[in-house]
Amino acid sequence: MKSTNYKLVLSCLAMVFAGQACTDLTETTYDVIPTSGNFGSTAAQQAALIGPLYNGLGDYYGNLTNLNTTTDEQIVPTRGGDWKDGDNWVRLYTHTWDPVTDNGQFNGPWNWCYNNITSINQQLGTITDAGVKAELRALRAFFHYEAMDLFGNVIIADAVGATTPKQSTRAEVFAWVEKELLAIYPDLSSTVGGAYYGRMNKYVVDMILAKMYLNAQVYTGTARWADAITHCDNIINSGKFQIVGDFFSNFVTQNQNSPEIILATPFDKSKRQGFQVQMQNLHYLNQLTYNLGTAPWNGFAAVTEFYNSFDDKDVRKKMWLVGQQYKADGTPLMDDAIPLAFTPEVPALVLPAGAPGRVAGARSVKYEIQKNNSFTSQDNDFVVYRLADVYLMRGEANFRLGNMSAALTDINVIRKRAGMPDFTTLTLDAILAERGREMAWEYHRRQDQIRFGTFGNAKRFKAADADKHWELYPIPRDQLALNPNLKQNPGY
Repeated sequence: MKSTNYKLVLSCLAMVFAGQACTDLTETTYDVIPTSGNFGSTAAQQAALIGPLYNGLGDYYGNLTNLNTTTDEQIVPTRGGDWKDGDNWVRLYTHTWDPVTDNGQFNGPWNWCYNNITSINQQLGTITDAGVKAELRALRAFFHYEAMDLFGNVIIADAVGATTPKQSTRAEVFAWVEKELLAIYPDLSSTVGGAYYGRMNKYVVDMILAKMYLNAQVYTGTARWADAITHCDNIINSGKFQIVGDFFSNFVTQNQNSPEIILATPFDKSKRQGFQVQMQNLHYLNQLTYNLGTAPWNGFAAVTEFYNSFDDKDVRKKMWLVGQQYKADGTPLMDDAIPLAFTPEVPALVLPAGAPGRVAGARSVKYEIQKNNSFTSQDNDFVVYRLADVYLMRGEANFRLGNMSAALTDINVIRKRAGMPDFTTLTLDAILAERGREMAWEYHRRQDQIRFGTFGNAKRFKAADADKHWELYPIPRDQLALNPNLKQNPGY
């Protein structure tokens, strides 16, 4: 079961959603926190007021899962008529997306960032407690950071305003987010887990700053490796987190108690829905493997070369489902009288109809598939940040500063957990590959590839990019129409 605190938050959110569907305005509503009287005068009450704002953080998974197809780790083949979708999956994979045709793929993430920022700005004026205000500003800064990473030159929305907001450069947004996070840091809680699970605290802010500094050369043109190390040190030296012995325990159905998690977005199959990894990945007939209430959609798969980058002795390779599939009772599954056996080989980006195309590609089971689940969503919480990433980031930063010994020490912590021998020397290619194996499908790959200069490289079914404009997504057409101050990114 999820923690009592978590269930309470989810119940409140469910009531909010239920209230939105109500049409009888004469009924007494129970889903609104009273604004009269003295409610909101204490820190605890103010924390309750901002609770619903964290619901937006849960959409991290839904907004980034499709865009992961632009990397070298995820592919969504067209399987006959399935996943045709106007060829938008082909365009994402081959870096040929169009800002008009594919507007929806980018407008969703943009709205995710700025709708949440607007809601936070509207609430901030009611908050007087320093700790709660700092937490809310950290959440707002997180959404600005995500917008900057995805789109580059975006809007700094630091207040509710009546004027049309102006567009700032990526470097300006970086500087604003950095200043904001450093300013609020002293007022943030150092408590982890429990009531602070899934919320902003000092260590989540350390993680955001470490990510920003690790990618500072991309964002601003100036490397900040030492600053990245400082904030990684804050997390590691706190002693609040630990690398768990079982890699997969971070991703089980009830993963909220993992001491490796720094930030997760909580999900619940009935109260906070949206985590549907089994639906995206598994074959239709895998419904019988896990006794699911709904047949999966048979879409996402691993790029063949990415799957092959895992050594057979690497325990993390078990995150990929390959080979013969079975019913729950052990009976082999058949598809059109052919054994239903997943193969890592994806022979084409557009596959013909028929059973062979339906089984192409290794499927992700990194997150435990919830058995006997009648819902289309699962209970796993999606992990945004965890300690293994901190070790890999610090190792990379030390390597880039010429400290091979420190880099090896950190990266070999992760190698050891995976059952792999220690590295005795490192290269940038080796670090990127190790990050890929550890962080697969956790939605850091695009950022990593851009930092390492490989995002535009040729890959299976895709030629090398002619230029780097694909490293930024286009400003959505809808936003350009709404705000004349916005200018499209170069190349679009």
